[in-house]
Amino acid sequence: MPSWKLVTGLFISFVGSLVVMVGVGYAMVSIPNENDAAKSQNNVYYWADGSQMVATGTGVNRQNVTIDKIPEAMQYAVISAENKSFYQDSGVDPMGIARALGNMARGGQTQGGSTITQQYVKNTYLSQDQTVTRKFKEMFISIKVGTKLKKPQILQGYLNTSYYGRGAYGIQAAARTYYNKDAVDLKPSECAVLAALLKGATYYDPAGNENLDKAATADANLQRSKSRWSWILGEMHKDKHLTDAQYQEAIAKYPMPQDRKATKGMTGQISYLADTAKKYVLNHSNISEKDFDRGGYQIYTTFKKDKVNALSAAVKKIQKERLNPKRDLDKYVQFGAASVRPNDGAIVALYGGDGYEKGHFTNNADTQGVPVGSTWKPFVLAAAMQYGTYDSDGQGISPLSKYNGNDHLKVKKPDGSYYLNKDNSFFFQKNESPHPWGYITLRKAMEQSINTPFVQLGVDVGMSHVRDVARSAGILNDSMSVDLNPSFAIGTSTPSAIRMADAYATFAASGKQADPYSVTAVKKDGVDQPGFTKPKVKQAMESNIANNVTDVLQNVIQNGTAQNAKALGRTAAGKTGTTDKNKSAWFVGYTQQLSTSVAMFRENPKNHKLLSMNGTAGKDSIHGGDIPTQVWTEYMKAALKNANDPGFPDAIKMGKVHDEAGAPSPTPSVTITPSQTPSDSPSPSPSLTSPSPSPSPSDTCQWGWGNNCNGNNGGTDTGGTDGGTTPSPSVTDTTGTGNTRGNGNGGLFSGQNG
Repeated sequence: MPSWKLVTGLFISFVGSLVVMVGVGYAMVSIPNENDAAKSQNNVYYWADGSQMVATGTGVNRQNVTIDKIPEAMQYAVISAENKSFYQDSGVDPMGIARALGNMARGGQTQGGSTITQQYVKNTYLSQDQTVTRKFKEMFISIKVGTKLKKPQILQGYLNTSYYGRGAYGIQAAARTYYNKDAVDLKPSECAVLAALLKGATYYDPAGNENLDKAATADANLQRSKSRWSWILGEMHKDKHLTDAQYQEAIAKYPMPQDRKATKGMTGQISYLADTAKKYVLNHSNISEKDFDRGGYQIYTTFKKDKVNALSAAVKKIQKERLNPKRDLDKYVQFGAASVRPNDGAIVALYGGDGYEKGHFTNNADTQGVPVGSTWKPFVLAAAMQYGTYDSDGQGISPLSKYNGNDHLKVKKPDGSYYLNKDNSFFFQKNESPHPWGYITLRKAMEQSINTPFVQLGVDVGMSHVRDVARSAGILNDSMSVDLNPSFAIGTSTPSAIRMADAYATFAASGKQADPYSVTAVKKDGVDQPGFTKPKVKQAMESNIANNVTDVLQNVIQNGTAQNAKALGRTAAGKTGTTDKNKSAWFVGYTQQLSTSVAMFRENPKNHKLLSMNGTAGKDSIHGGDIPTQVWTEYMKAALKNANDPGFPDAIKMGKVHDEAGAPSPTPSVTITPSQTPSDSPSPSPSLTSPSPSPSPSDTCQWGWGNNCNGNNGGTDTGGTDGGTTPSPSVTDTTGTGNTRGNGNGGLFSGQNG
């Protein structure tokens, strides 16, 4: 056993060593300077060819102010909300530091500084690396700051170095950004709103930040902001920092901040390109938004300037030709589009909206909430070829299999029963037209976009299989409808334009899929940042399944609902889509070189609810084969100018012809040609015309019967393809967000779309 003298000596030596270490650490660190933290730089974005796209950052949105220029209400708002003992404590929370170190030891994230002093010290670090060394250094600096600086100086430094969102660092920039006034003029009520932002501007900015997180909608953020604003004012009152009269005045009305404004250089499509690239950076690295907005990064993108300009020009041209902004039903029309390189995933162009300078901050190319309608049907067909139906013995079925294409049909479950409405009446699937198609091939049903065959096919295949095929092609889980009811087969899901272009690129590349990406490299101080290797290409489905889908979709352009796309003058494939109550219209098409999606919709600018396009452009209905296809064709002409026309690989016939259960045997011959006019039969819309080549391109529906000219989802109501009516008692609105548009999820990166 060691003697007591040895134990005592070792203990004294250990304590002495600690004292020396602490002393050395304390002596070596220096007190931070808030002016050093204010040195922000521009972020520079580059086109795919290496030329500069835009330089934008927070350098001009930063100005330190002295404590006498910061209202006491602002000072006490953060003290009451974050560190009530600020004027009494030493500036360091030992328990908080111990928790942070424990988290790091377990591989977790450190917590933020638990005192204002610690947070000020953390704010001055331009590097936010979560390391034990940095945490200890932060602790020593905090101790030194607490002993060397007076409390007002610390509070001044904290408020001048904090991030308030929208690229605003410091209280002066925040006051200008949110209320267009100097910090000294802020009212107590406004101070509480700005103090709430310090909890996380992404989620507490009332304008919303859906471009970074789908949960950060304007409505959700406003409610979070109001709740914390009210709580902060209550705490200030409880802590005697507001008199009764001051509290009653402050709490009387929430002071809504002004809307976002475009920053220098962020105009036109540049704003959406930078937004898409920024989101990709944040989702593929450990770089935080706060650190990113300090600037100093060089971001190299996949965007091609000529193609971006061509896509924007195509939208503007068709808008000018077809829409009159002075006409009520032409107001609030939005477009979103994206163009992806097959077999690679690079996003070469996108169209996100009118531009930040026009007050449109939602990126329409990477948005969630716009149902895709009948553009979903190719996934149903691919699933049928891959998995077969419940009674095909596991063998895939051929596109030449016949299903009943008549209107107003009951949908049969594999057990022989039928889907019911909530009142236990039979659910009837509707087409747009009552035209009696009879039993027709799936190829013909795709050509004319008829709903009833694909709804029954989806049930026979199994909607989970349809979902799996869509996912493997590139569609994100959380942009798909949760309820796999019959309507799922005809487009209740809400992927972004980027993801739809990427998924169709899988067909174009004979089943090879690569996740969409918009950034090839990120550098800071000349050093490459990790996380930006190109996504791997994988075989998502059998090549011949993809080639057969392409063969069917080529026919849609040649003889079906997308004949406007024949004006491209080269081999192409694609599918139209339109939804319930004409709230959205899509066209997604591709060649081997490019896959491009175009979405068109109207929305209420106040609440982002989708509005009907009935009457828009002077037409009873807008369909996917009309304006969206025109935009697509105009863009693809320019984007593929001087490119060769390689066509597509030959599709080898596959699967067995397996007709729908109940089909007559032998199946009666149905003589239907592309030139037959559905207008021979009654139509729900007097403006509907024939799918034959005879109607002019300006007609609302020169095609067939599936997409609202693409389809109704039915029920016993008029139905539609966006889940407007419920096909079974257990089904609610399957668009998830109903008819409200959002951002993020349906997009690029799953959050993360490209």
